[in-house]
Order: sequence, then C-alpha cells, then structure tokens
Amino acid sequence: MISVEHVNKRYLTRRGYKTVLHDINFQLKKGEKVGILGRNGAGKSTLIRLISGVEPPTSGTIRREMSISWPLAFSGAFQGSLTGMDNLRFICRIYNVDVDYVKRFTEEFSELGEYLYEPVKKYSSGMKARLAFALSLSVEFDCYLIDEVIAVGDSRFAAKCKHELFEKRKDRSIILVSHSPAAIREYCDNALVLEEGYMHSFPSIDEAYQYYNKS
Repeated sequence: MISVEHVNKRYLTRRGYKTVLHDINFQLKKGEKVGILGRNGAGKSTLIRLISGVEPPTSGTIRREMSISWPLAFSGAFQGSLTGMDNLRFICRIYNVDVDYVKRFTEEFSELGEYLYEPVKKYSSGMKARLAFALSLSVEFDCYLIDEVIAVGDSRFAAKCKHELFEKRKDRSIILVSHSPAAIREYCDNALVLEEGYMHSFPSIDEAYQYYNKS
C-alpha cells in the first residue's frame, strides 16, 4: 500500500513561500490504478515527485509498502557527462538488478542505437525520455508513476510503451496524473481531482469527470 497522509509542499519564491499542495490524503492498494486529474499548474507533477521520493514533503507523511518506480520518462537524475550505458549501469547498481538483462531490454526498447554509448547531454529531450522510459520498464516495480508521458516518441513507439506498461504489467498498481480525462478513463479504475493544490475524491470516475469539467 501507498499511504499519503496530510502532505503539504511549499517552495520559496521571490514573493515568499508558496504552497503548492495542501493537506493531501489518499491510499493506493496493490493492483489498484488511480488517475489524478488536474489542469496545468494544479500540482500534479509535484505530487508525483513526492510519492516517488525525488523530493520530500514539507510536512505530512508518505508511507510506501511496495516498490515504486521513479516517474516514467523522468530524466532529471541522469548524469549528463556520462553515456546512456554508464547511467544504466549506475541504476542497476542502485536497484541491484542484472546489468545484462537491463542492457538488452534497454537497447531493444529505447531504439537509441549507437547513441546509448554517447553522453546523455548530447541527447534530445525525446531521446532522454526514451532512455528513461526503457530503464523504468527494465526494473520491475509494484507501482508505476506516470506523469503525462504515455505519448513518448512517435505513434508507433507510444503504442509499444502502452503495450509494455498496461498489458504486460496489468497486475501492477498505477498512479497516472494527467489533464486528459480520456487517458484516465482508459487506464484507471478510479480518479481523484487535484485543483489548485487541493485533492478531491469521488466514488466513481464519472463523478470525478463531472467535477473536473465544471471547475
């Protein structure tokens, strides 16, 4: 289970502290798939970073009783002067997974070819996303965090990503943050709405949609 309890997040700006998330509470059980609807600037990406552990909350608690991926296609942790392969080996050491398997999977899935052996700082944003997505799927997690990245690359590559994530790993938990109701309806069992940093829960996706469309 993942339990988010009274979580707040604020950042220091030129005008003082700005609170981005206000008293967020929800739970996710193993195998559940929840969508978080929110418009741009609602705090969705911040919440994903907190759940993944990339950033700590300002206050409150996030309890993780299952393994959680980093945000899919998140490339902020890559060391730019190292090659894609060097970054891959580093991630394998952190998660204690088989380097040969991850290498084979990433080479085939990312389709980066010789660029996998070039410094990441030479990559385009799309290439970084492909590498990050491939690495995310090469390590098996109980829960995958998805931050608006289902459409990585062209339509063919995006279809491959969807099959790998939503078909081959359909038994896993998913937290999908999006401003696209269609994506959440297609992949999730229920939905929450994040509005100006406040979380609203609903008994069904339809009711979440109704609230989201009115807001």
